[in-house]
Amino acid sequence: MKVLLINGSPRENGNTFQALSEVSNTLNEEGIETQIISIGKKAVQGCIACGMCGRLGRCTFKDDLYSKIWSEVKNGIDGLIVGSPVYYGGPNGSLCALLDRVFYSLSADMKYLPGASVVVCRRGGASAAFDRLNKYFTMNSMPLVTSQYWNMVYGQTPGQAVQDEEGMQTMRTLARNMAWMIKHLNAREEGHPAEEQRVWTNFIR
Repeated sequence: MKVLLINGSPRENGNTFQALSEVSNTLNEEGIETQIISIGKKAVQGCIACGMCGRLGRCTFKDDLYSKIWSEVKNGIDGLIVGSPVYYGGPNGSLCALLDRVFYSLSADMKYLPGASVVVCRRGGASAAFDRLNKYFTMNSMPLVTSQYWNMVYGQTPGQAVQDEEGMQTMRTLARNMAWMIKHLNAREEGHPAEEQRVWTNFIR
C-alpha cells in the first residue's frame, strides 16, 4: 500500500513539507509506504486543452515533474495527498497548473482512490485554498479523507508549522484516517459503483 504526497510549495523543506512529513511519518507507522514529490522552483507548464493526453495516455509535455507523478500513479498508488501554501487566499498557482494536467490525463487511474488536501498559511485564506484543492478530488469520484478539523496548519517562516500543535495533531489524525480508509476500502479492487453513461450539458444552445 502506498500514498503519494505532492508538496506544492517551492520551498522543498518549508512548512508545507513539514506538514506533509507529519502525515507521511504517521502513515509509515500505520504500515503505509509514502513518497513525497516537491514541485520545486522551476516554471510549471499548465494545461493547454490540446486533448493529446486522450491519445497518448499521458500529457504531451514531457517535463520531469509531471513524469515523476505519472510514473507513481501508473505503478499503482492507494491514496493521494496534495499540500500547498496559501497565496492570496488560494493554492500555489504552479501547483494548480500541474494538477490540471495530472487530473485531466490520469483521472481514470485515480478514480475511487482516497484523496486529501493540506494547506499551510500565515494567518488567513486556508479554508478557501482547502476548498479549491478538494474540487480536484470531488470531480473525480475520489472519497475525501477528513480529520478532526480542516486540514490546515499555521506557520510563516520555515519551522513554525511544527509549533502549531493542533495543526500537527490534525495531520496525524488525517494520516490515521487515510490508512483506515485504504485498508477497508480496497479502491483498486472490483466492486465500484455502477456508472451511467456520462451526460454533458452545455448552456448555450
